[in-house]
Amino acid sequence: MWRVIASVAKVIAPSAFTHGGDNAFAPEWTLDVWVIAPLAIALALFAIGYARVRGRATRSPLSSRQIALFLGGWCVLVAALVSPLHRAGERSFAAHMFEHELLMLVAAPLLVAARAQGVLLWAFPHRTRLGLARFFQTRAIAGTWRGLTDPIISTALQAAALWLWHAPPLFDLALRSDGWHIAQHLSFLITALLFWSAMFNLHRRRTRPMTIIGCLFVTALISGALGALMAFSTSPWYAGYRALQLDAFGFTPTQDQQIAGLLMWIPGGLVHLGVALALLAGALQTERSDAV
Repeated sequence: MWRVIASVAKVIAPSAFTHGGDNAFAPEWTLDVWVIAPLAIALALFAIGYARVRGRATRSPLSSRQIALFLGGWCVLVAALVSPLHRAGERSFAAHMFEHELLMLVAAPLLVAARAQGVLLWAFPHRTRLGLARFFQTRAIAGTWRGLTDPIISTALQAAALWLWHAPPLFDLALRSDGWHIAQHLSFLITALLFWSAMFNLHRRRTRPMTIIGCLFVTALISGALGALMAFSTSPWYAGYRALQLDAFGFTPTQDQQIAGLLMWIPGGLVHLGVALALLAGALQTERSDAV
């Protein structure tokens, strides 16, 4: 196991892509229109909306920090879905897991924290913008959004997506089918966006901090348990990776899966626990200030 732990860094090291001499696997950038187009549209909407609001307002509609958060989240999406990492994930479960971690633990919280929804809305023509605003404010849509971003519900949805998609039948289906692979990534990204919207308490100011902190701890346990099962497993779970015998980095399928499990278990747990502890410290500080 310690040999596997020491090898985690090799998964994300650029030199790992050239491992194996003549049989080296050199991943390519993913230039799929179904991936590139949504990313390009999102960036264009942000740029157009920001320019329109900036031209009408006396000050910037977003702080420098919010702009950096949105662009950082967008760049992480590109790194996960377009860079050679995506192709590497077809040969290595550890690389695939790293891709999922970028989507759920980095891109999603950055995009949510940017709070750029208003700017994105301004990219549309006046009538369309008003129509969309009225649509999102309807009782049905607003109520659905409040329900989906409830801390407990969003935690359950993300946990369900995580465990269901990592069940061997569904994961092997995603490996065989581009359509199901896209559905898998969308499930992870959408549930992560809902989860972090709830954790950052953007739309529900009356939610008790301890509820959010509890959900973060539960999520760390849920994802950590799945990662631990992978890390300590002595046989590969997925037929798609098992058939490769050796992955792109020279590991056996079992070792590759153990590294993937460690990536889910340790970094994932640290992110959720770190945010939980930061929120707990803030809540204690607020109570201390109120008591004075």
